[in-house]
Amino acid sequence: MNSPSRNRQGAVLLAALLLTGCGRYADFTLPPLSGGDTSLTYRWEPLPEPVLTRGENWDSHDVLNPSVVLVTGPPAPDPLFNFYSGFDGQTWRTGLATSPDGLHWQKQGLALMPDPRTWEGSYWATNGAAIFERQEFWYWYQAGPRVEPRIGLARSRDGRTWVKEPAPVLVPGPRGSWDERGVADPYVIRAGATLYMFYLGQDRAARQRLGLARSRDGVRWEKLRGNPILELGDPGAFDENGLGEPAVWQAKGFYWMLYTGRDTHENRRLGLARSTDGVVWHKLPSVFSGSEAWDARVVCDASVLASESQVRVWFGGGDKARPDENLDGQIGFAMLRPIH
Repeated sequence: MNSPSRNRQGAVLLAALLLTGCGRYADFTLPPLSGGDTSLTYRWEPLPEPVLTRGENWDSHDVLNPSVVLVTGPPAPDPLFNFYSGFDGQTWRTGLATSPDGLHWQKQGLALMPDPRTWEGSYWATNGAAIFERQEFWYWYQAGPRVEPRIGLARSRDGRTWVKEPAPVLVPGPRGSWDERGVADPYVIRAGATLYMFYLGQDRAARQRLGLARSRDGVRWEKLRGNPILELGDPGAFDENGLGEPAVWQAKGFYWMLYTGRDTHENRRLGLARSTDGVVWHKLPSVFSGSEAWDARVVCDASVLASESQVRVWFGGGDKARPDENLDGQIGFAMLRPIH
């Protein structure tokens, strides 16, 4: 029999879940942009070899889901922090690697792992999104029941010692909604005083599409009432079987998005889309595939640092086409250069 204190704790957690998820919807856009040359697109220039490879222990099966952050402030020898997912055949965890240039990485060990005593349970797919502001890392991550994941938030001053929010900050929608069976793959950007989260939602038919939410504090989120913002591709398209893992940046008068598309054979490639308001997106013909043996079947999980002249992209790659894991995953690097 549960004790009264345990029952009270459960009631508090349930109330927190309800407050952070269901019922918070609004109509909004990102700050509108003027648009630009509609003939503009990007050329994909990947390096031939991965820049972060599998280890011998907790990341021995897969190294995927990079989230690369440029640390601002006092000069540091390694200003780039990469919070990435490692899989050992049973459990996903989040590791930290640092780099002076984005090409040469030094692993710093484990950063985060699931806590089975909490809402996270034993499933921690990570697939996280990190930002750095006010001299603090904020990291949104995916965890909870594998069949119905949620998104949590952890904070850290040094990237190694973390404090987690006690409840998920984004939860699945109500019955019948486009994201009732799970929310995952967060990617967070700031525009003015507002944080915007692009994320994957899954419905009861297992369709995976992309949606949008906004927040002032990173904890309390409002979902866009008009979600989803990006739909599955047509039959035969590279993204007909699922969308996920968005990465968004602003350049040349547009918002741009790299996203992962899955076909019916579980091959994964990156698609490109653009928008002037972050809500209405236009898919472009560009599809970026693996060109080497190590990423021949999977190119996914983009993380970007962008300027007007170029976009640095870290991505997951693998030589096995499977839905979730055991892809022989490693992390690669590419440049996106604007072309007409």
